[in-house]
Parts: sequence; structure tokens; C-alpha cells
Amino acid sequence: MSNFENVTVVKKANIYFDGKVTSRTLLFPNGESKTLGVMLPGEYTFNTGKKEIMDIMAGEVEVLLPGQTKWQKVKGGESFEVKANAAFQIKVGTIADYCCSFID
Repeated sequence: MSNFENVTVVKKANIYFDGKVTSRTLLFPNGESKTLGVMLPGEYTFNTGKKEIMDIMAGEVEVLLPGQTKWQKVKGGESFEVKANAAFQIKVGTIADYCCSFID
């Protein structure tokens, strides 16, 4: 899916890691929420509240998922899933465009 229809966009940006990771929140009529964002090169640790599915739209990242010891490469057109209430690490080598879906 290349676009979303009938959504509300939260104007305030989500800014993390001194501006190296930014996103905007989309709210859907059915209560679903997603963020669309960009990650600049660097290494980051994120904590989840809800289960998340992160689609990498462009670029390439390496991710270390909870309970794993091996980094996994994820490139544009691929995704990965993180369980709720967990932490994961991500390495970004070049600018990465992403969409994160939050699952109840």
C-alpha cells in the first residue's frame, strides 16, 4: 500500500536521539495508529509498549530483536516484528524511510 486514506495526522513530530530519528503519527478511524518516519545513520535502542511491525520503505538497517544474538538485515520492501513491552536495537547505515504499525 503506497498511501493511506481517511487518516488524522498529528502535527507534532516525534523526535528521538537528538533529531536523528523523526516521525509523524497517523490515526485511523478504526483506532489503529502508525508512524511514518526517517532514521539517519546511527545505532539506536527502542522500547515498545505495544507489538510493532516496522516496514522499511527505503534504505537498509540491521536489527537485533529481543532474545536473538544475531543481527538481521532488513532492506526497503521488507519488515520485522517486535513483541510488546520489549527492547530492540537497530543500526542504520544510510537514511532509512519507515512505517511502524502498532498492534493491540
